[in-house]
Amino acid sequence: MLDKKADLAGPGIGSYDELERVLPQDYSPILGPKDTQIAITAAKNYIEENLCKELNLIRVECPLIVDRESGINDLLDRDGSRTPIEFHISNDHDKNPIDAQIVQAATKWKRMALKQFGMNVGEGLNTDMRAVRKDYFLDHDHSAYVDQWDWEIVIAEEQRNLNFLKEIVRKIWKVLKGAESHVQELYPQLKTDKYPSLPDELTFLHAEDILDKYPDLPRKQRETTILQEYPAVFIIGIGWVLEDGYPHEMRAADYDDWVTETESDDGRPMHGLNGDILVWNPVTKRRHELTSMGIRVNAETLKKQLELTGQLDFLEMPYHQAIMNDEIPLSIGGGIGQSRTYMLLLKKAHLGEVSVTVWPKILKEMSREKNIHILE
Repeated sequence: MLDKKADLAGPGIGSYDELERVLPQDYSPILGPKDTQIAITAAKNYIEENLCKELNLIRVECPLIVDRESGINDLLDRDGSRTPIEFHISNDHDKNPIDAQIVQAATKWKRMALKQFGMNVGEGLNTDMRAVRKDYFLDHDHSAYVDQWDWEIVIAEEQRNLNFLKEIVRKIWKVLKGAESHVQELYPQLKTDKYPSLPDELTFLHAEDILDKYPDLPRKQRETTILQEYPAVFIIGIGWVLEDGYPHEMRAADYDDWVTETESDDGRPMHGLNGDILVWNPVTKRRHELTSMGIRVNAETLKKQLELTGQLDFLEMPYHQAIMNDEIPLSIGGGIGQSRTYMLLLKKAHLGEVSVTVWPKILKEMSREKNIHILE
């Protein structure tokens, strides 16, 4: 069992010996490669259309590359374990160069874009985001290539509360459930007792409550255990340091608000205006994260979180200055993993069955032996 500190940052299983034991032994894909592609298109179109309808979004283009000095790139964690790919653009014989980075997510860019596109309160944007995360361990549900529906909505100050967060989460869940029904209408064989469908309702739990319930377990094991009881959960307050001295998971200090004091439904003090949707994957028999989202930091909580993480130097960057000076809107936003969602809806055992990227030879051979068709 991993200790709690080792379990905080850097997703993935961690070794191919362990992955060999984790991958299903009796796997047979329900859809072949051709029908899988048709089903992916159907799911993608449904989710994009209905996400925009439910959340009042418009689709916009987003960057693959950003200026290093902008501070817009997503550092994902706060321990420096996952860093972006960087390259130098010598432009004009190095007279007007740019040091660029490939995005790891569009989290911060989206908030800046709300101003760029003139969004008002209640209006938002959705992007078909592509990114590279080179520091992942490549297993069955983590790849170096990341595709997400990254969305962001302008909110008012009075909407910075848990009830509003839950309202948005429920709308997203409605879209994901609708997408599941949509692909099962196209391919009825996807509806099977062997792999149960998603529950109609999400269960909302605070990270602090889950720790109270399983105080000796590391984070991933706490999530795995709670999903045996509730097959679809939204875990609130990811990033705040819990009673055992560790956050539920490392979370960057400059986008989601994980420090704000809140209350549980029964009035107990809690923290955080963010969270993740996790479900039980009946194919892999493991925890399966679909989306991470949250109400974003304001000037007060940005400074407080940067103080807690020892990163006050970030305040010199343009993105952070824009928040401190109220130059960009208050917002809520998140990212829904596209390939992660297709993998779940189409009852697949591996991300490589629904997305094309690079995989190590050992993983491709292991998958082949287990009847898992990796796209190349």
